[in-house]
Amino acid sequence: MSVIEAPEAARIDVRAEPTGPSVPRAPLKIGIVSPYGFPHPGGVNEHVRHTYEELRSLGHDAWIITPKYGPERDSEGHVIRLGTGWAVPSNGSVGRLTIGWRLRPRIRDLLAAHRFDVLHFHEPFVPFLCPVVLSESKTVNVATFHAFGGFSPSYWLGRRAASGLAARLHGRIAVSGAARHFIGRYFEGDYRIIPNGVEIEPFASAEPFDELRDGTLNILFVGRMEDRKGMSYLLRGYHRLRKRRVDARLIVVGEGPRLREYKRYAATRRIRDVEFVGHVSQAAKLRYFASADVFCAPSTGQESFGIVLLEAMAAGLPIVASDIHGYKNVVSRDVEGYLVEPRNPRAIAAALYKLAGDPDLRHRMGEAGRAKAEDYSWERVTQMLVAYYHEVRDRVLAERIAS
Repeated sequence: MSVIEAPEAARIDVRAEPTGPSVPRAPLKIGIVSPYGFPHPGGVNEHVRHTYEELRSLGHDAWIITPKYGPERDSEGHVIRLGTGWAVPSNGSVGRLTIGWRLRPRIRDLLAAHRFDVLHFHEPFVPFLCPVVLSESKTVNVATFHAFGGFSPSYWLGRRAASGLAARLHGRIAVSGAARHFIGRYFEGDYRIIPNGVEIEPFASAEPFDELRDGTLNILFVGRMEDRKGMSYLLRGYHRLRKRRVDARLIVVGEGPRLREYKRYAATRRIRDVEFVGHVSQAAKLRYFASADVFCAPSTGQESFGIVLLEAMAAGLPIVASDIHGYKNVVSRDVEGYLVEPRNPRAIAAALYKLAGDPDLRHRMGEAGRAKAEDYSWERVTQMLVAYYHEVRDRVLAERIAS
C-alpha cells in the first residue's frame, strides 16, 4: 500500500494562523488514530466515526489512520490503513493490537506527506500503531482515553516504558470522570473531560416494529454477550418480574461468546418471552429502541461511560442501569432512570416492576432523558473538541516561541 498524498492546499501553517477570540480560526488538518480497525464495530470507533464526520462538516480536513482488520480492507478516501489489527483479550472484552511489515518507516513517510496540524490518538498506548505514530510525530499530539476498570496489569507493568510516550502528549482527554480516574492512576497529568456523544434525530424519529407494539411491556437490552455486560443477572431479574405476573417481553440485541449459554439458560428455566435477535443493522437497532418501553443496562463494571445509555435517552426511554462509575456519570438517580446494585437480580426486578406499573413515571423519566441527551449531541461534543485542539495548539506554539 502506498501512502496517500495530501493535497498541498489543505496544509495550514500553524505560524500563519490568526489568534484572538474575535478572529475566525483557520481549518485544521487532523489525523485521527484508532488502533481498533475502523470501521470495526465498537464504542471507540463509533466515537471516531462521528467526530470525523462532524469535523469534516465544520470544514476541517480530517483523516482516519487505522489498521486493516481483514484482507479485504485497504485504504480508501480519507481512511489510511497501516498494518493489520489482531484481536486479543482486554479489560474483560476484546482488544486489538497492530502489527505490520515495515510499520515504522511507512508511518514516517505518511506523517511527512500529510504534515497534520493535530494528531488525535484514541487509547494511545494500545500496541503498536498508536505508540509508533506518537513516537514519530512532530506535531501537536492529543489523546482520548476511553477505558475504565479495576487494576490493570498491562498499564502497571508498562507505565515506565510508556512514560516517554505520555510525555509527548500535549493534550489529554478522558470521556468521563471514571475514565480520568482510571488512567490517572498510572499516568498522572491534566485530563480534560469531553464525553462521548449521541445522534439525536435518528433515535427520536425511528419507527417501531408493528408486531412489538401489542400492549406488552418491552424491555430492551443492547450489548455484547459477555460476562461484564451482566446479561445473566438481567435474565434472573426478568424471570422474577414474570413470576409477579407482569406482561413483559425481553428483547436482547447483540452477539458474543456467551450468547449460546444465555439462550440455554432461558430455555432450561422456561423463562417466557425472551427474544434473542442477535446482531442487527443500525436501522433495525433504531427500530428496536423505538419499540421499547424500558431500557436495561445491568453491566457489572469496567464501563467508562455508557454510550448505549445516551442512545436510550435519545429514544426517550426510562432506564434501569447498574450503579457503577461509568453509568452514574450519565444517568441521574431517579431522574432519567433507576440505578441499582450491580449483580443483583432482585434489585433489577424491583426497578422494572416500578416502571411496569406506572406509565406516567416511564414517560417522565423518558422525557428527562430525551432533554439531557441534547447536551451530548455529536455536534456539541465536536465543538468542544475543536476548541480544545485550538487551546492546546496555542499553548504549544507559545511554548515553542518562548524557547
